[in-house]
Amino acid sequence: MADKVIVIANSITVGELAEKLNLPVTKVIGELFRNGIVSTINQLIDFETATIIVEELGLEDVVLEKKEAAILSERKVHQLSDKAVTRPPIVAVMGHVDHGKTSLLDAILKTKVADGEAGGITQYISAYQTVRNGRSITLLDTPGHEAFAALRQHGAVLTDVVIIVVAADDGVKPQTIEAIRFARMANAKIVVAINKIDKPAADAARVKAQLATEHNLNPEEWGGDVVMVEVSAKTGENIDKLLDMVLLVADVEDLRADIDVPAQGLVIESHMEVGRGPVVGLLVEHGILKPGHFLVAGTTFGKVRTLLDFAGKTLREAGPSTPVTVTGFKELPQFGDDFSIVKNEKEARQAAMMSKIEREKNAASTNITGADLLKMMSQDRESQNLNIIVKADVQGSLTSVINSLKIIDTQGEITLRIIGSGVGNISENDIRLASGNDTIIYGFNVNMSSAVKQLASRDKVNVRVFDVIYKLLDDARQSMEELLAPEVVETEIGTLKIKGVFRTLKDEIIVGGEVTSGKVTAGVLARAKRKKEQLAELEVVSVQRQQQEAKDVFEGEMCGLNLKTNKKVLLEEGDTLELFTRELVKRTIK
Repeated sequence: MADKVIVIANSITVGELAEKLNLPVTKVIGELFRNGIVSTINQLIDFETATIIVEELGLEDVVLEKKEAAILSERKVHQLSDKAVTRPPIVAVMGHVDHGKTSLLDAILKTKVADGEAGGITQYISAYQTVRNGRSITLLDTPGHEAFAALRQHGAVLTDVVIIVVAADDGVKPQTIEAIRFARMANAKIVVAINKIDKPAADAARVKAQLATEHNLNPEEWGGDVVMVEVSAKTGENIDKLLDMVLLVADVEDLRADIDVPAQGLVIESHMEVGRGPVVGLLVEHGILKPGHFLVAGTTFGKVRTLLDFAGKTLREAGPSTPVTVTGFKELPQFGDDFSIVKNEKEARQAAMMSKIEREKNAASTNITGADLLKMMSQDRESQNLNIIVKADVQGSLTSVINSLKIIDTQGEITLRIIGSGVGNISENDIRLASGNDTIIYGFNVNMSSAVKQLASRDKVNVRVFDVIYKLLDDARQSMEELLAPEVVETEIGTLKIKGVFRTLKDEIIVGGEVTSGKVTAGVLARAKRKKEQLAELEVVSVQRQQQEAKDVFEGEMCGLNLKTNKKVLLEEGDTLELFTRELVKRTIK
Protein backbone atom coordinates (compact mmCIF):
# COMPACT_ATOMS: atom_id res chain seq x y z
CA MET A 1 0.00 0.00 0.00
CA ALA A 2 1.40 3.39 -1.01
CA ASP A 3 2.19 5.95 1.64
CA LYS A 4 -0.34 8.74 2.15
CA VAL A 5 1.44 12.06 1.58
CA ILE A 6 0.09 15.07 3.46
CA VAL A 7 1.47 18.48 2.49
CA ILE A 8 1.46 21.14 5.22
CA ALA A 9 3.05 24.56 5.60
CA ASN A 10 5.49 25.68 8.30
CA SER A 11 2.73 25.43 10.92
CA ILE A 12 -0.74 23.94 11.30
CA THR A 13 -3.42 23.94 14.01
CA VAL A 14 -4.07 20.79 16.02
CA GLY A 15 -7.60 20.65 14.58
CA GLU A 16 -6.39 20.91 10.97
CA LEU A 17 -3.78 18.21 11.53
CA ALA A 18 -6.39 15.86 12.99
CA GLU A 19 -8.63 16.50 10.00
CA LYS A 20 -5.83 15.74 7.51
CA LEU A 21 -4.95 12.57 9.44
CA ASN A 22 -8.63 11.61 9.54
CA LEU A 23 -8.43 11.20 13.32
CA PRO A 24 -10.52 12.58 16.20
CA VAL A 25 -8.98 15.81 17.38
CA THR A 26 -9.09 14.43 20.94
CA LYS A 27 -6.60 11.73 19.92
CA VAL A 28 -4.07 14.28 18.66
CA ILE A 29 -4.57 16.47 21.75
CA GLY A 30 -4.18 13.37 23.92
CA GLU A 31 -0.90 12.43 22.22
CA LEU A 32 0.46 15.93 22.81
CA PHE A 33 -0.68 15.74 26.44
CA ARG A 34 0.98 12.32 26.84
CA ASN A 35 4.23 13.99 25.82
CA GLY A 36 3.84 16.79 28.35
CA ILE A 37 2.18 19.53 26.30
CA VAL A 38 -1.31 20.84 27.03
CA SER A 39 -2.92 22.05 23.79
CA THR A 40 -6.24 23.13 22.32
CA ILE A 41 -7.92 22.54 18.97
CA ASN A 42 -6.69 25.94 17.72
CA GLN A 43 -3.13 25.49 18.99
CA LEU A 44 -0.49 26.10 16.29
CA ILE A 45 2.23 23.47 15.98
CA ASP A 46 5.17 23.60 13.60
CA PHE A 47 6.07 21.07 10.90
CA GLU A 48 8.64 19.27 13.08
CA THR A 49 6.11 18.81 15.90
CA ALA A 50 3.51 17.45 13.48
CA THR A 51 6.07 14.97 12.18
CA ILE A 52 6.91 13.79 15.70
CA ILE A 53 3.22 13.36 16.58
CA VAL A 54 2.59 11.28 13.44
CA GLU A 55 5.50 9.02 14.45
CA GLU A 56 4.27 8.77 18.06
CA LEU A 57 0.80 7.82 16.82
CA GLY A 58 2.35 4.95 14.87
CA LEU A 59 0.97 6.11 11.50
CA GLU A 60 3.58 4.34 9.38
CA ASP A 61 1.63 4.82 6.14
CA VAL A 62 1.51 8.63 6.50
CA VAL A 63 4.28 10.87 5.23
CA LEU A 64 4.31 14.62 5.96
CA GLU A 65 5.80 16.86 3.31
CA LYS A 66 6.72 20.47 3.92
CA LYS A 67 5.12 23.00 1.60
CA GLU A 68 7.75 25.35 0.22
CA ALA A 69 5.95 28.68 0.06
CA ALA A 70 7.33 31.13 -2.47
CA ILE A 71 8.76 34.28 -0.96
CA LEU A 72 6.79 36.54 -3.24
CA SER A 73 3.49 35.09 -2.07
CA GLU A 74 4.08 36.59 1.37
CA ARG A 75 3.72 40.12 -0.01
CA LYS A 76 0.81 41.78 -1.70
CA VAL A 77 1.42 41.89 -5.44
CA HIS A 78 0.45 45.19 -7.05
CA GLN A 79 -1.60 44.81 -10.21
CA LEU A 80 -0.26 47.14 -12.91
CA SER A 81 -2.67 49.47 -14.68
CA ASP A 82 -2.70 50.42 -18.35
CA LYS A 83 -0.97 53.68 -17.40
CA ALA A 84 2.12 51.99 -15.96
CA VAL A 85 5.41 53.55 -17.05
CA THR A 86 8.90 52.15 -17.57
CA ARG A 87 10.95 52.13 -14.37
CA PRO A 88 14.66 51.62 -13.60
CA PRO A 89 15.75 48.02 -12.90
CA ILE A 90 16.45 47.06 -9.29
CA VAL A 91 19.66 45.06 -9.25
CA ALA A 92 20.91 43.07 -6.27
CA VAL A 93 24.63 42.33 -6.15
CA MET A 94 25.26 38.99 -4.43
CA GLY A 95 28.16 36.66 -3.99
CA HIS A 96 30.50 34.78 -1.69
CA VAL A 97 32.63 36.55 0.92
CA ASP A 98 35.80 38.06 -0.58
CA HIS A 99 34.70 37.60 -4.18
CA GLY A 100 34.66 41.37 -4.63
CA LYS A 101 31.00 42.31 -4.97
CA THR A 102 31.36 45.46 -2.87
CA SER A 103 34.53 46.36 -4.78
CA LEU A 104 32.51 45.91 -7.96
CA LEU A 105 29.92 48.38 -6.64
CA ASP A 106 32.80 50.68 -5.77
CA ALA A 107 33.97 50.53 -9.38
CA ILE A 108 30.45 51.15 -10.69
CA LEU A 109 29.80 54.08 -8.35
CA LYS A 110 33.43 55.26 -8.29
CA THR A 111 33.26 55.55 -4.50
CA LYS A 112 34.99 53.75 -1.66
CA VAL A 113 32.13 51.63 -0.40
CA ALA A 114 34.30 48.94 1.16
CA ASP A 115 36.49 51.27 3.23
CA GLY A 116 33.97 51.65 6.03
CA GLU A 117 33.07 47.98 6.28
CA ALA A 118 34.22 45.75 9.11
CA GLY A 119 36.45 43.06 7.71
CA GLY A 120 35.38 44.02 4.19
CA ILE A 121 32.03 42.31 4.75
CA THR A 122 28.78 44.09 3.98
CA GLN A 123 26.79 44.20 7.23
CA TYR A 124 23.37 45.31 5.95
CA ILE A 125 21.65 46.18 2.69
CA SER A 126 22.84 49.44 1.16
CA ALA A 127 21.04 50.97 -1.79
CA TYR A 128 22.61 53.13 -4.48
CA GLN A 129 21.81 54.50 -7.94
CA THR A 130 23.99 54.94 -10.97
CA VAL A 131 23.33 56.26 -14.48
CA ARG A 132 24.39 54.55 -17.72
CA ASN A 133 23.61 56.15 -21.10
CA GLY A 134 21.05 58.44 -19.45
CA ARG A 135 19.22 55.55 -17.73
CA SER A 136 19.10 54.95 -13.97
CA ILE A 137 19.98 51.62 -12.36
CA THR A 138 19.22 50.94 -8.69
CA LEU A 139 21.82 48.77 -6.98
CA LEU A 140 21.41 46.84 -3.74
CA ASP A 141 24.58 45.68 -1.99
CA THR A 142 23.41 42.62 -0.08
CA PRO A 143 25.39 41.08 2.80
CA GLY A 144 27.83 38.40 1.83
CA HIS A 145 28.06 36.33 5.01
CA GLU A 146 25.74 33.36 5.53
CA ALA A 147 24.51 34.83 8.81
CA PHE A 148 22.68 37.46 6.79
CA ALA A 149 20.62 34.98 4.80
CA ALA A 150 17.43 36.70 5.93
CA LEU A 151 18.63 40.04 4.59
CA ARG A 152 19.81 38.52 1.36
CA GLN A 153 16.45 36.81 0.97
CA HIS A 154 14.64 40.15 1.22
CA GLY A 155 17.18 41.61 -1.18
CA ALA A 156 16.17 39.04 -3.78
CA VAL A 157 12.48 39.82 -3.25
CA LEU A 158 13.14 43.43 -4.15
CA THR A 159 15.10 42.49 -7.20
CA ASP A 160 14.52 42.37 -10.96
CA VAL A 161 18.06 41.35 -11.85
CA VAL A 162 20.66 39.62 -9.67
CA ILE A 163 24.32 40.14 -10.44
CA ILE A 164 26.05 37.10 -8.97
CA VAL A 165 29.73 37.87 -8.47
CA VAL A 166 32.09 34.89 -8.74
CA ALA A 167 35.84 35.25 -8.37
CA ALA A 168 37.64 33.93 -11.44
CA ASP A 169 40.44 32.53 -9.27
CA ASP A 170 38.19 30.88 -6.67
CA GLY A 171 35.08 29.55 -8.40
CA VAL A 172 31.65 28.71 -7.02
CA LYS A 173 31.38 28.71 -3.21
CA PRO A 174 28.54 28.01 -0.72
CA GLN A 175 27.22 31.57 -0.71
CA THR A 176 27.34 31.65 -4.51
CA ILE A 177 25.00 28.66 -4.53
CA GLU A 178 22.79 30.32 -1.92
CA ALA A 179 22.59 33.51 -4.01
CA ILE A 180 21.57 31.47 -7.08
CA ARG A 181 18.83 29.80 -5.05
CA PHE A 182 17.46 33.10 -3.72
CA ALA A 183 17.49 34.66 -7.19
CA ARG A 184 15.53 31.75 -8.60
CA MET A 185 13.03 31.78 -5.74
CA ALA A 186 12.38 35.47 -6.43
CA ASN A 187 12.03 34.85 -10.18
CA ALA A 188 14.79 37.39 -10.84
CA LYS A 189 16.94 37.32 -13.97
CA ILE A 190 20.54 36.29 -13.33
CA VAL A 191 23.63 38.03 -14.71
CA VAL A 192 26.99 36.56 -13.70
CA ALA A 193 29.95 38.86 -13.18
CA ILE A 194 33.15 36.80 -13.25
CA ASN A 195 35.38 39.13 -11.23
CA LYS A 196 39.13 39.32 -10.60
CA ILE A 197 40.11 38.41 -14.16
CA ASP A 198 43.24 40.49 -13.55
CA LYS A 199 44.53 37.84 -11.11
CA PRO A 200 47.25 35.47 -12.39
CA ALA A 201 45.25 32.42 -11.27
CA ALA A 202 42.04 33.59 -12.98
CA ASP A 203 40.25 30.93 -15.01
CA ALA A 204 36.93 32.28 -16.30
CA ALA A 205 36.32 29.21 -18.48
CA ARG A 206 36.50 26.93 -15.44
CA VAL A 207 33.97 29.13 -13.58
CA LYS A 208 31.58 29.05 -16.55
CA ALA A 209 31.89 25.26 -16.79
CA GLN A 210 31.23 24.92 -13.07
CA LEU A 211 28.12 27.11 -13.25
CA ALA A 212 26.85 25.29 -16.34
CA THR A 213 27.39 21.69 -15.25
CA GLU A 214 26.66 21.98 -11.54
CA HIS A 215 24.06 24.78 -11.37
CA ASN A 216 22.40 24.83 -14.81
CA LEU A 217 23.53 28.38 -15.59
CA ASN A 218 24.57 28.12 -19.23
CA PRO A 219 26.49 31.07 -20.74
CA GLU A 220 25.02 32.71 -23.84
CA GLU A 221 28.20 32.07 -25.82
CA TRP A 222 27.73 28.35 -25.14
CA GLY A 223 24.17 28.41 -26.45
CA GLY A 224 22.57 29.12 -23.07
CA ASP A 225 20.47 32.01 -21.82
CA VAL A 226 22.57 33.41 -18.95
CA VAL A 227 24.59 36.58 -19.52
CA MET A 228 28.12 36.23 -18.13
CA VAL A 229 30.57 39.13 -18.22
CA GLU A 230 34.26 38.86 -17.32
CA VAL A 231 35.17 41.94 -15.27
CA SER A 232 37.82 43.39 -13.00
CA ALA A 233 36.65 45.64 -10.21
CA LYS A 234 40.29 46.57 -9.63
CA THR A 235 41.10 47.80 -13.16
CA GLY A 236 37.54 48.70 -14.22
CA GLU A 237 37.68 46.36 -17.23
CA ASN A 238 34.26 45.59 -18.74
CA ILE A 239 32.30 47.45 -16.02
CA ASP A 240 30.42 49.45 -18.67
CA LYS A 241 29.70 46.25 -20.58
CA LEU A 242 28.22 44.72 -17.43
CA LEU A 243 25.85 47.69 -16.97
CA ASP A 244 24.88 47.56 -20.65
CA MET A 245 23.97 43.90 -20.29
CA VAL A 246 21.91 44.64 -17.14
CA LEU A 247 19.94 47.27 -19.07
CA LEU A 248 19.50 44.85 -21.98
CA VAL A 249 18.08 42.20 -19.65
CA ALA A 250 15.81 44.87 -18.07
CA ASP A 251 14.52 45.85 -21.53
CA VAL A 252 13.59 42.26 -22.27
CA GLU A 253 11.70 42.10 -18.96
CA ASP A 254 9.80 45.34 -19.77
CA LEU A 255 9.86 46.61 -16.18
CA ARG A 256 6.97 48.94 -15.35
CA ALA A 257 5.38 50.67 -12.36
CA ASP A 258 2.37 52.85 -11.65
CA ILE A 259 3.00 56.43 -10.64
CA ASP A 260 -0.59 57.69 -10.35
CA VAL A 261 -1.15 55.68 -7.15
CA PRO A 262 -0.28 56.28 -3.48
CA ALA A 263 3.39 55.46 -2.98
CA GLN A 264 4.25 52.06 -1.57
CA GLY A 265 7.39 49.99 -1.12
CA LEU A 266 9.61 48.27 1.40
CA VAL A 267 11.67 49.19 4.47
CA ILE A 268 15.27 48.16 3.80
CA GLU A 269 17.02 49.72 6.82
CA SER A 270 16.25 51.70 9.98
CA HIS A 271 18.23 53.13 12.86
CA MET A 272 18.17 55.92 15.45
CA GLU A 273 20.23 59.09 15.14
CA VAL A 274 20.69 61.76 17.80
CA GLY A 275 18.83 64.89 16.73
CA ARG A 276 17.04 63.15 13.85
CA GLY A 277 15.21 60.31 15.60
CA PRO A 278 14.24 57.28 13.50
CA VAL A 279 16.10 57.33 10.18
CA VAL A 280 14.59 54.89 7.73
CA GLY A 281 15.79 53.57 4.36
CA LEU A 282 12.96 52.87 1.92
CA LEU A 283 12.73 51.52 -1.60
CA VAL A 284 9.82 52.98 -3.54
CA GLU A 285 8.09 50.38 -5.73
CA HIS A 286 5.04 52.28 -7.02
CA GLY A 287 3.77 55.85 -6.84
CA ILE A 288 5.61 59.08 -6.05
CA LEU A 289 6.88 59.72 -2.50
CA LYS A 290 7.15 63.37 -1.40
CA PRO A 291 7.94 65.30 1.80
CA GLY A 292 4.77 65.80 3.84
CA HIS A 293 3.28 62.41 2.94
CA PHE A 294 1.88 60.33 5.80
CA LEU A 295 3.45 56.87 5.92
CA VAL A 296 2.51 53.59 7.58
CA ALA A 297 5.14 50.86 7.88
CA GLY A 298 4.27 47.82 9.94
CA THR A 299 3.29 48.93 13.44
CA THR A 300 4.58 52.48 13.17
CA PHE A 301 3.69 55.60 11.21
CA GLY A 302 4.95 59.10 10.56
CA LYS A 303 5.06 62.09 8.27
CA VAL A 304 7.93 62.44 5.79
CA ARG A 305 9.99 65.28 7.24
CA THR A 306 13.08 64.94 5.03
CA LEU A 307 13.54 62.96 1.82
CA LEU A 308 17.15 62.20 0.80
CA ASP A 309 18.76 60.15 -1.96
CA PHE A 310 21.50 57.53 -1.34
CA ALA A 311 24.18 60.24 -1.35
CA GLY A 312 22.36 62.38 1.24
CA LYS A 313 21.07 64.98 -1.20
CA THR A 314 17.57 66.42 -0.67
CA LEU A 315 14.89 65.18 -3.07
CA ARG A 316 11.64 66.90 -3.98
CA GLU A 317 10.11 63.53 -4.88
CA ALA A 318 11.06 59.88 -5.40
CA GLY A 319 9.50 57.59 -7.98
CA PRO A 320 9.52 53.83 -8.53
CA SER A 321 12.78 51.88 -8.00
CA THR A 322 14.27 54.78 -6.05
CA PRO A 323 16.08 54.16 -2.73
CA VAL A 324 15.55 57.00 -0.25
CA THR A 325 16.24 57.89 3.36
CA VAL A 326 13.41 59.53 5.28
CA THR A 327 12.91 60.99 8.74
CA GLY A 328 9.63 61.61 10.53
CA PHE A 329 8.60 58.16 11.79
CA LYS A 330 7.36 57.95 15.39
CA GLU A 331 9.23 54.67 16.01
CA LEU A 332 11.58 52.42 14.09
CA PRO A 333 9.82 50.16 11.59
CA GLN A 334 11.14 46.65 11.16
CA PHE A 335 13.32 45.58 8.29
CA GLY A 336 11.14 44.08 5.56
CA ASP A 337 7.97 45.96 6.54
CA ASP A 338 5.82 47.17 3.66
CA PHE A 339 5.17 50.92 3.68
CA SER A 340 2.27 52.76 2.13
CA ILE A 341 0.83 56.28 1.92
CA VAL A 342 -2.41 57.27 3.65
CA LYS A 343 -4.44 60.47 3.63
CA ASN A 344 -3.80 61.88 7.09
CA GLU A 345 -2.24 61.25 10.49
CA LYS A 346 -5.44 59.82 11.95
CA GLU A 347 -5.65 57.16 9.25
CA ALA A 348 -1.93 56.43 9.63
CA ARG A 349 -2.26 55.97 13.41
CA GLN A 350 -5.27 53.67 13.01
CA ALA A 351 -3.55 51.51 10.39
CA ALA A 352 -0.41 51.19 12.52
CA MET A 353 -2.52 50.31 15.59
CA MET A 354 -4.38 47.58 13.70
CA SER A 355 -1.10 46.10 12.52
CA LYS A 356 0.28 46.21 16.06
CA ILE A 357 -2.79 44.45 17.48
CA GLU A 358 -2.49 41.74 14.83
CA ARG A 359 1.22 41.17 15.55
CA GLU A 360 0.67 41.05 19.30
CA LYS A 361 -2.15 38.58 18.78
CA ASN A 362 0.11 36.34 16.74
CA ALA A 363 2.96 36.69 19.21
CA ALA A 364 0.67 35.91 22.14
CA SER A 365 -0.41 32.56 20.69
CA THR A 366 1.48 29.83 22.48
CA ASN A 367 2.65 28.03 19.38
CA ILE A 368 4.28 24.66 19.93
CA THR A 369 7.56 23.94 18.13
CA GLY A 370 9.33 20.68 17.52
CA ALA A 371 12.05 21.77 19.93
CA ASP A 372 9.42 22.24 22.67
CA LEU A 373 8.04 18.76 22.10
CA LEU A 374 11.44 17.08 21.95
CA LYS A 375 12.36 18.81 25.20
CA MET A 376 9.20 17.52 26.84
CA MET A 377 9.80 14.01 25.50
CA SER A 378 13.33 13.82 26.91
CA GLN A 379 12.97 15.30 30.37
CA ASP A 380 15.75 13.07 31.69
CA ARG A 381 18.21 15.32 29.86
CA GLU A 382 19.00 18.44 31.83
CA SER A 383 18.48 21.58 29.74
CA GLN A 384 20.47 24.70 30.58
CA ASN A 385 19.62 28.25 29.65
CA LEU A 386 21.90 30.85 28.08
CA ASN A 387 20.34 34.28 28.49
CA ILE A 388 21.25 36.92 25.92
CA ILE A 389 20.45 40.57 25.25
CA VAL A 390 21.16 41.79 21.71
CA LYS A 391 21.74 45.42 20.72
CA ALA A 392 22.54 46.47 17.14
CA ASP A 393 23.02 49.64 15.15
CA VAL A 394 20.15 49.11 12.70
CA GLN A 395 16.95 47.07 12.63
CA GLY A 396 18.09 44.87 9.74
CA SER A 397 21.27 43.83 11.54
CA LEU A 398 19.33 43.19 14.77
CA THR A 399 16.89 40.90 12.95
CA SER A 400 19.70 38.97 11.29
CA VAL A 401 21.77 38.56 14.47
CA ILE A 402 18.75 37.26 16.39
CA ASN A 403 17.72 34.89 13.58
CA SER A 404 21.27 33.59 13.28
CA LEU A 405 21.56 33.02 17.04
CA LYS A 406 18.30 31.06 17.08
CA ILE A 407 19.51 28.52 14.54
CA ILE A 408 22.58 27.49 16.52
CA ASP A 409 21.76 23.83 17.12
CA THR A 410 22.54 22.23 20.47
CA GLN A 411 20.14 19.30 20.06
CA GLY A 412 17.86 20.77 22.72
CA GLU A 413 20.44 20.62 25.51
CA ILE A 414 21.01 24.38 25.69
CA THR A 415 18.08 26.78 25.51
CA LEU A 416 19.04 30.16 24.05
CA ARG A 417 16.79 32.77 25.62
CA ILE A 418 16.87 36.27 24.12
CA ILE A 419 15.46 38.25 27.04
CA GLY A 420 15.91 41.65 25.45
CA SER A 421 16.85 43.32 22.18
CA GLY A 422 16.83 46.73 20.55
CA VAL A 423 18.42 49.22 18.20
CA GLY A 424 20.94 51.67 19.62
CA ASN A 425 23.86 51.77 22.04
CA ILE A 426 24.00 49.58 25.15
CA SER A 427 22.22 51.44 27.96
CA GLU A 428 22.03 51.32 31.75
CA ASN A 429 18.63 49.62 31.43
CA ASP A 430 20.29 46.80 29.47
CA ILE A 431 22.85 46.35 32.28
CA ARG A 432 20.12 46.30 34.92
CA LEU A 433 18.13 43.73 32.95
CA ALA A 434 21.21 41.52 32.61
CA SER A 435 22.47 41.78 36.18
CA GLY A 436 21.88 38.90 38.54
CA ASN A 437 20.93 36.21 36.01
CA ASP A 438 24.16 35.34 34.15
CA THR A 439 23.11 37.16 30.99
CA ILE A 440 25.50 38.05 28.18
CA ILE A 441 24.92 41.33 26.36
CA TYR A 442 25.97 41.17 22.72
CA GLY A 443 26.45 44.46 20.93
CA PHE A 444 26.81 44.69 17.16
CA ASN A 445 28.26 47.93 15.77
CA VAL A 446 27.24 49.79 18.94
CA ASN A 447 29.06 51.54 21.79
CA MET A 448 28.85 52.04 25.56
CA SER A 449 29.25 55.26 27.49
CA SER A 450 31.78 55.35 30.34
CA ALA A 451 28.90 55.38 32.88
CA VAL A 452 27.44 52.21 31.35
CA LYS A 453 30.88 50.54 31.39
CA GLN A 454 31.27 51.38 35.08
CA LEU A 455 27.80 49.99 35.87
CA ALA A 456 28.57 46.79 33.93
CA SER A 457 31.85 46.40 35.80
CA ARG A 458 30.20 47.01 39.17
CA ASP A 459 27.37 44.53 38.53
CA LYS A 460 29.74 42.05 36.85
CA VAL A 461 27.68 41.95 33.66
CA ASN A 462 29.35 40.31 30.68
CA VAL A 463 29.21 42.72 27.71
CA ARG A 464 30.72 41.72 24.39
CA VAL A 465 30.76 44.12 21.42
CA PHE A 466 31.57 43.07 17.84
CA ASP A 467 31.70 44.74 14.46
CA VAL A 468 31.82 41.56 12.37
CA ILE A 469 28.80 39.28 12.55
CA TYR A 470 30.49 35.90 12.31
CA LYS A 471 32.79 36.74 15.22
CA LEU A 472 29.73 37.47 17.37
CA LEU A 473 28.13 34.16 16.34
CA ASP A 474 31.35 32.24 16.97
CA ASP A 475 31.53 33.73 20.47
CA ALA A 476 27.90 32.79 21.19
CA ARG A 477 28.53 29.27 19.88
CA GLN A 478 31.58 28.95 22.14
CA SER A 479 29.58 30.21 25.15
CA MET A 480 26.97 27.54 24.48
CA GLU A 481 29.64 24.86 24.06
CA GLU A 482 30.93 25.65 27.54
CA LEU A 483 27.49 24.72 28.92
CA LEU A 484 27.35 21.39 27.09
CA ALA A 485 28.08 18.31 29.16
CA PRO A 486 31.24 16.60 27.85
CA GLU A 487 30.83 13.47 25.76
CA VAL A 488 31.99 10.15 27.20
CA VAL A 489 34.08 8.37 24.57
CA GLU A 490 35.10 4.74 25.00
CA THR A 491 37.79 3.11 22.86
CA GLU A 492 38.18 -0.66 22.70
CA ILE A 493 41.78 -1.83 23.34
CA GLY A 494 41.63 -5.60 23.35
CA THR A 495 40.24 -8.75 24.99
CA LEU A 496 41.74 -11.36 27.30
CA LYS A 497 40.49 -14.83 28.19
CA ILE A 498 41.17 -15.74 31.83
CA LYS A 499 43.15 -18.99 32.23
CA GLY A 500 43.58 -18.78 35.99
CA VAL A 501 42.71 -16.72 39.10
CA PHE A 502 45.60 -16.46 41.58
CA ARG A 503 44.38 -14.04 44.25
CA THR A 504 41.05 -12.48 45.13
CA LEU A 505 40.92 -9.80 47.81
CA LYS A 506 38.36 -7.11 48.66
CA ASP A 507 39.88 -4.56 46.27
CA GLU A 508 42.42 -6.57 44.27
CA ILE A 509 42.37 -9.52 41.88
CA ILE A 510 45.34 -11.16 40.17
CA VAL A 511 44.60 -13.25 37.08
CA GLY A 512 46.46 -14.81 34.20
CA GLY A 513 45.27 -15.29 30.67
CA GLU A 514 45.73 -15.10 26.91
CA VAL A 515 45.25 -11.96 24.85
CA THR A 516 42.70 -12.96 22.22
CA SER A 517 42.50 -9.64 20.32
CA GLY A 518 44.17 -6.25 20.30
CA LYS A 519 46.49 -5.72 23.23
CA VAL A 520 46.62 -5.42 27.01
CA THR A 521 48.23 -2.43 28.69
CA ALA A 522 48.37 -0.96 32.21
CA GLY A 523 46.12 1.95 33.18
CA VAL A 524 43.10 0.93 31.10
CA LEU A 525 39.66 -0.26 32.24
CA ALA A 526 38.24 -3.74 31.88
CA ARG A 527 34.74 -5.22 31.78
CA ALA A 528 34.60 -8.68 33.30
CA LYS A 529 32.09 -10.87 31.43
CA ARG A 530 30.84 -14.39 31.88
CA LYS A 531 29.32 -15.38 28.57
CA LYS A 532 27.09 -12.31 27.85
CA GLU A 533 26.62 -11.24 31.48
CA GLN A 534 28.72 -8.33 32.74
CA LEU A 535 30.11 -9.03 36.21
CA ALA A 536 31.99 -5.85 37.04
CA GLU A 537 34.16 -3.01 35.79
CA LEU A 538 37.78 -3.05 36.93
CA GLU A 539 41.01 -1.12 36.45
CA VAL A 540 44.20 -2.72 35.13
CA VAL A 541 46.90 -1.61 37.60
CA SER A 542 49.82 -3.53 36.10
CA VAL A 543 50.69 -6.11 33.44
CA GLN A 544 53.33 -8.85 33.71
CA ARG A 545 54.79 -11.08 31.04
CA GLN A 546 57.06 -13.93 32.17
CA GLN A 547 57.09 -12.44 35.69
CA GLN A 548 58.35 -9.07 34.48
CA GLU A 549 56.54 -5.75 34.16
CA ALA A 550 55.37 -5.20 30.60
CA LYS A 551 54.13 -2.08 28.85
CA ASP A 552 52.04 -3.90 26.20
CA VAL A 553 51.12 -7.53 25.63
CA PHE A 554 49.70 -8.36 22.22
CA GLU A 555 47.30 -10.89 20.69
CA GLY A 556 48.36 -14.52 21.14
CA GLU A 557 50.59 -13.84 24.16
CA MET A 558 50.10 -14.89 27.79
CA CYS A 559 50.29 -12.41 30.68
CA GLY A 560 49.30 -11.71 34.24
CA LEU A 561 47.09 -8.79 35.32
CA ASN A 562 46.77 -6.96 38.62
CA LEU A 563 43.18 -5.67 38.73
CA LYS A 564 41.73 -3.08 41.07
CA THR A 565 38.08 -3.22 42.09
CA ASN A 566 35.77 -1.30 44.42
CA LYS A 567 33.80 -4.39 45.30
CA LYS A 568 34.60 -8.07 45.71
CA VAL A 569 34.27 -9.92 42.40
CA LEU A 570 34.63 -13.69 41.99
CA LEU A 571 36.23 -14.32 38.61
CA GLU A 572 36.60 -17.81 37.15
CA GLU A 573 38.61 -19.51 34.45
CA GLY A 574 36.90 -18.93 31.09
CA ASP A 575 35.66 -15.43 31.95
CA THR A 576 36.52 -12.66 29.47
CA LEU A 577 38.02 -9.24 30.09
CA GLU A 578 37.16 -6.53 27.55
CA LEU A 579 39.77 -3.81 27.86
CA PHE A 580 39.00 -0.18 26.93
CA THR A 581 39.77 3.46 27.67
CA ARG A 582 37.22 6.08 28.68
CA GLU A 583 37.69 9.83 28.34
CA LEU A 584 35.60 12.98 28.50
CA VAL A 585 35.70 14.93 25.27
CA LYS A 586 34.61 18.55 25.02
CA ARG A 587 31.72 18.80 22.61
CA THR A 588 31.37 21.36 19.87
CA ILE A 589 28.40 22.91 18.08
CA LYS A 590 28.27 22.79 14.32
